Amino acid sequence: MTKSDLDDFLDILKQLVRHPSVVGSEHAFFRYLQRELEETHATVTLYEGLLVASGSRPEQMHISAHVDRHGLICTGPNEFQYAAFVARNRGDLLGDSVSEQTFQTIAERFHERFVQAYVPWSGTYLGKGTIKRSYLCERRGNLVFEVEGLDHVLPGTPVAYQDRLTVNYSRVSAQLDNVLTTAMLIYLFRHGFQGTALFTAQEEAGRSWRFLLEWFRRCDIETQDLLVLDTSPFPDIATADAQQVVLRRRDANAVFNPQVVDKLESACQKYGIRYLFKDEYIAKQNEVRIEEGKAPTSLGSTELGRVVLASEGSIQGATLQVPTTGYHTPEESAALASIEAMLDVLCEVALDD
Repeated sequence: MTKSDLDDFLDILKQLVRHPSVVGSEHAFFRYLQRELEETHATVTLYEGLLVASGSRPEQMHISAHVDRHGLICTGPNEFQYAAFVARNRGDLLGDSVSEQTFQTIAERFHERFVQAYVPWSGTYLGKGTIKRSYLCERRGNLVFEVEGLDHVLPGTPVAYQDRLTVNYSRVSAQLDNVLTTAMLIYLFRHGFQGTALFTAQEEAGRSWRFLLEWFRRCDIETQDLLVLDTSPFPDIATADAQQVVLRRRDANAVFNPQVVDKLESACQKYGIRYLFKDEYIAKQNEVRIEEGKAPTSLGSTELGRVVLASEGSIQGATLQVPTTGYHTPEESAALASIEAMLDVLCEVALDD
């Protein structure tokens, strides 16, 4: 990848980061994404919870990324909760995702954070506020936020973090999950991708796999090469940067297609890219935790794993992830070297020679 290519990608990412897409309120972001994709001459169709873009050979390959990002939802008079875990979303959360197991530990990171309310369907700006306090409400099992300046908004109104992309010290930072991989798919289309990209909503609420599975069933399509893109959290920069991309052989729900996993691994080896299998990494960590008398952590619940399980293997594939730190905060960061490596692998497996 040349510097010009990387600059082009960062320009895409900078624009996407500025558009709010709180989980459960992604429609306005879908509309912006549709315009961007149609400029690449892709055929774009919007469904409930899903935007599908396809080139001239839609069966060539299927790649998925989710578009929702964490934020708040107004749930009462001057009351705001973490959008992914409000009561209406609880039914699809099984307790085995990294998001569910870590959100309680990040409450203090939002103090004095600027946020903006918007109309979920149009994206119209409704006002700016500041988070003054956030705490875990044990009775409701969710983070509750006190926000100054948004006492006029009505229940059901989404509130996004005001976000801008920062690039310094060879890293990018913003609320990257999962606008980063959405930008990568736009980049692919601009560079000639002719397959199908599926952009899902409500991944952070555990629902995106339902929209994905419904589309495959609607179109009577079975596939063994679905590639799901995401970020992968690590505790610090040194640990994250030990590898440039993250692969998986499985998650908490299913074993992935070994042929597709091997194809991704071969692409990493071809370009000299450092990679890690996250399931093996977690398994080794759990051996230590068990020896120390601690409970093991989950292998993680991915969109792909839920689809594989629910489809009984008629839809299969693999995941490709960017290692990041500061997971689910507006300061989530990734190395530029990891972004370049991820794009090199994607171009290798998804673009024609």
